[in-house]
Amino acid sequence: MISSKLLAGLLLPRMTPPASCVSSLRLFASSAEQQQQQQHSFETKPYKLHKLEEGAISKEGVITKDEALRFYRQMATIRRMETAAGNLYKEKVIRGFCHLYSGQEAIAVGMKAAMIEGDSIITAYRAHGWSYVMGVPPINVLAELTGRQSGCALGKGGSMHMYTKNFYGGNGIVGAQIPLGAGVAFTNKYLGNGKVNIALMGDGAANQGQVYEAYNMAKLWNLPSIFVVENNGYGMGTSVDRAAANTDYYTRGDYIPGIWVDGMDIVTVREATKYALSLCREGKGPVCMEMATYRYSGHSMSDPGTSYRTREEIQEVRQSRDPITSFKDRLIDCGLCDAGELKKIDQDVRKEIDAAVQVARSDAELGPDELYTHVLYRPSEEHIIRGPEPYITIKPQVEGTTIADHSTGGSKILAHA
Repeated sequence: MISSKLLAGLLLPRMTPPASCVSSLRLFASSAEQQQQQQHSFETKPYKLHKLEEGAISKEGVITKDEALRFYRQMATIRRMETAAGNLYKEKVIRGFCHLYSGQEAIAVGMKAAMIEGDSIITAYRAHGWSYVMGVPPINVLAELTGRQSGCALGKGGSMHMYTKNFYGGNGIVGAQIPLGAGVAFTNKYLGNGKVNIALMGDGAANQGQVYEAYNMAKLWNLPSIFVVENNGYGMGTSVDRAAANTDYYTRGDYIPGIWVDGMDIVTVREATKYALSLCREGKGPVCMEMATYRYSGHSMSDPGTSYRTREEIQEVRQSRDPITSFKDRLIDCGLCDAGELKKIDQDVRKEIDAAVQVARSDAELGPDELYTHVLYRPSEEHIIRGPEPYITIKPQVEGTTIADHSTGGSKILAHA
């Protein structure tokens, strides 16, 4: 007997796909092959490990072309944004303190590339680049620096106090962000949400006593926290060798696992951060990381940065270790991107920052009434704020209500709806 399947095969005409279908199949195959070709595996720079097994971190990182272009754009944007900030400061459009991130771009971009939605960051006052990668457009970063109302904190925070979702600043007190970061990590563990906090500090802050109190508590509770020392070689104007008895900051956690990372290489930063995040998500946190990097400017704009280091030293780093130019060269050498594509990004970034600078110069400042808003989260109607003059008290903004002006007991109360 002939089976029904075989009979159907004999009776039915042999089907051949139409030309359009064949073309689509070829296009699909070609697209898949092209996608496979549009990525490259980059070898990472060597790591140093503390209380971790050798080989635990991947020695290579795969980057797609889309990722490569995005990473390059982000680093180029931070660099040009900081250059613009430096110029605005010299023109006295930016006042107060201003700490630039130029030279350290691979840390912010590389670590952010490893994070997932809901992971959070808290850092010190060198915060402009971190504000940007955490979602604040350059126009809102620069407007914040100049104290304008389109700034990410409405111009109230300035250079050192920027915030956005999952980004807790921008903190001006040296080292204070580390116990705060441990607190955010404690919240993550308490809620069981699987998220990790990354708390960053400079090498100068790493000698603070509160840092080690935070380390101790974080380890006792195995908090999902990554403590990062951005070691740029100098705490203000003092070299690490003069300021620290132990300059291996990745080992400073003692009982906490540590990783030393070449912070000038974005692929190396991303792969190390991926591993540290995975440890924290497995309940094996905290982790200490040291990012070996370099800042091209002084500690702040008031520091020329040349009295304690030579111009030749800075130039040597720019030529041999710059995170942007070295990444650019690697992308071109491996054929993942061509010079024209990267030049186009540079041109686009220049236009974007130039436009942002114009807004930062011309946007309005908040009015005096806004001085008393955002002082307290959802204040009660009974809450008052002490004013600048004797017998003057100010009632803060109460969401959704209008409070009439009135006087009681000789004290004038100013209302804000």
